[in-house]
Amino acid sequence: MAGVTLYHWEPNANSGKPMLALMEKGVAFDSHYIDMLQFDQHRPEYLAINPQGTIPAMTHGARVLVESTAIMEYVDEEFPGPALMPDSARDRWRVRWWMKFMDQWLAPSFSMIGWSVFVGPMVRRRDPAELEAAIARIPLPERRVSWRKAIHGTFSEAEMAESQRRVARGIELLEAELGKREWLASDSYSLADINGFNLAYAIPLSQPALSNDEKTPNLLRWLRAVYARPAVKQCWALGRTDMVKRVAILEQERI
Repeated sequence: MAGVTLYHWEPNANSGKPMLALMEKGVAFDSHYIDMLQFDQHRPEYLAINPQGTIPAMTHGARVLVESTAIMEYVDEEFPGPALMPDSARDRWRVRWWMKFMDQWLAPSFSMIGWSVFVGPMVRRRDPAELEAAIARIPLPERRVSWRKAIHGTFSEAEMAESQRRVARGIELLEAELGKREWLASDSYSLADINGFNLAYAIPLSQPALSNDEKTPNLLRWLRAVYARPAVKQCWALGRTDMVKRVAILEQERI
């Protein structure tokens, strides 16, 4: 079997999705940690793999795969192991609906808040000239704009308010949906749960007024159920920064 190499950052958000999919399938892979805070994703050696300079990326033999959700579907279809897509066409539609909702509607808002609270403060301690040179190397112009806003804390009040509105609405939708079944999109654990957990695992920490055992019992039950899986613990063990410690909120019995 051709070897698998995954280029990733911390086990959360986009990087965590293919990491966890591989681990749930029992697929061995070489882990290459790309330190996003040091702009490793924009260095020539990584750009030779993914010219867009985004993470994660995966190689399977001679194949190079990018875009985290598409990589997850590839992993599920290409390798043996537990199926991560349900048999029912309706449930597969629901999996893809939730993955698209998370990726296109909710993830950008999580990202904006996370960059403002976590990423920006960690990066802006560095020399300004060094930071500007690193930003200038970013291939995608829209990513250069986002990095500048994150580093300098210049997301507008309107942008932050809209992100907060979307997060609040997303919490409501997740709570309602998880009241219908054990897992997010079907009666079996699926890619929707992997996708959703990697984005939403720290909601009780970042949004305590909106998500707790009283207000969102279904969401908290689901987050704890995913976190209890051996593959999730194995995945989170690859983290190197304090960001990964946020998942510890799910170890509390009551939030």
